Amino acid sequence: MRIFVPLLAFPLLAFAVPVQAQTAAPSPDMTTPAAPSGESPAWSGNAHHGPRMSMQQRFDAANTTHDGKLTLEQANNGMRRVARHFKDIDKDGKGYVTLDDIHAYNAAQHKAHQHRAG
Repeated sequence: MRIFVPLLAFPLLAFAVPVQAQTAAPSPDMTTPAAPSGESPAWSGNAHHGPRMSMQQRFDAANTTHDGKLTLEQANNGMRRVARHFKDIDKDGKGYVTLDDIHAYNAAQHKAHQHRAG
């Protein structure tokens, strides 16, 4: 009878291990610590899917050419909010945006929102 005890326990462990792995592993999109307190949550990630990446981390991950210039295609693959507002952020029509461009756009939007609210 002792031989059957481990055999009965094995199927139960097989079901428990995948559940543990799913809850312990972070989302593949959000693998870094939370954004600094000054970071705008609108550009940093989604609070429902784990810790947020900083804007710098997201920009670096999306900028696959590592040239500091994010194209619309790169933004579509890594910074969807930037991609949605790409034409507004790229005011000069260069065909790319920099992290400074994104910060400037974000600051202008924040200021406009405060002006409307107050």
